[in-house]
Amino acid sequence: MSEPRPVPDQPAPFAIGPRTFAWGTRTFVVGIVNVTPDSFSGDGLLAGRDGLPVAGTDPAPAGTDPVARALALARRMVDEGADLLDIGGESSRPGHSTVDAAEEARRVVPVIRALREALPDVPLSVDTTKPSVAVAALDAGAHLLNDVWGVADDDGMARVAAERGVPLVLMHNRAEARYTALMAEIVADLQRAVERAVRAGVSRERLIVDPGFGFGKAPPHNLALLHELAALRLLGRPIMLGTSRKSTLGKVLDLPPGERVEATVATTVLGVAAGVDLVRVHDVRPNVRAARMADAVVRGWRPPGWEDDG
Repeated sequence: MSEPRPVPDQPAPFAIGPRTFAWGTRTFVVGIVNVTPDSFSGDGLLAGRDGLPVAGTDPAPAGTDPVARALALARRMVDEGADLLDIGGESSRPGHSTVDAAEEARRVVPVIRALREALPDVPLSVDTTKPSVAVAALDAGAHLLNDVWGVADDDGMARVAAERGVPLVLMHNRAEARYTALMAEIVADLQRAVERAVRAGVSRERLIVDPGFGFGKAPPHNLALLHELAALRLLGRPIMLGTSRKSTLGKVLDLPPGERVEATVATTVLGVAAGVDLVRVHDVRPNVRAARMADAVVRGWRPPGWEDDG
């Protein structure tokens, strides 16, 4: 059976490192690799260093070098179906400890270098707001920049993306969760961010947008955002959604981060139905399975060897 065709009005395919992503054919899954001691979700790979506890999802034992831990986690995520890996060295949770650029680079650069060498066919993203860290990560082998303050006036990250010819994720964020018309404002803010990045030299065709679930938004905003996700299609760019284990899910179900897998899967399916192109998750296997099932219904995706008459 032939490969599924993108649905009409999808952004044109483009390469992220070694792979070309054909938007609209299926949903792509981004595995989160947190090289931090203080991730909100408990998965930071620097936890366990100096005797601190290690998250239950960590595939390497306590005391293992963080780079070895990251490589073990990355291999597992790829085996479970991750299409891309996103490496971050500074937590973005509320009340997180600020990390200077030198320390953030010290955390992520060795991990990116090791992953690039061990998994050369896997695209790598760096989750940072600092241009100097972005440059160091690209030098180490990253292929994509993921900026959680993509709507800020500073175009430093966009200029790095333009100079290095790499794609850029622009995420919505606000210092305060105040809105009059939530989705209209999110779309407008992201549109301005897209235009700013284009003026800085980034090709519009290589920009990805993220509505920033959990960033500058209260729980009611996050639920409304999920309800109105399809509005982001007005931007004409691939959409990334990151809901994994976040606090709004915990508030709805009264569950700690480690028990929010099913809630995350539910939001992944809602995202697929709304036309989201990438989902950024901690728990790869269940989200891959959910996305594939939703893709089969929404996008006409079929597994290899599928027979319609079976």
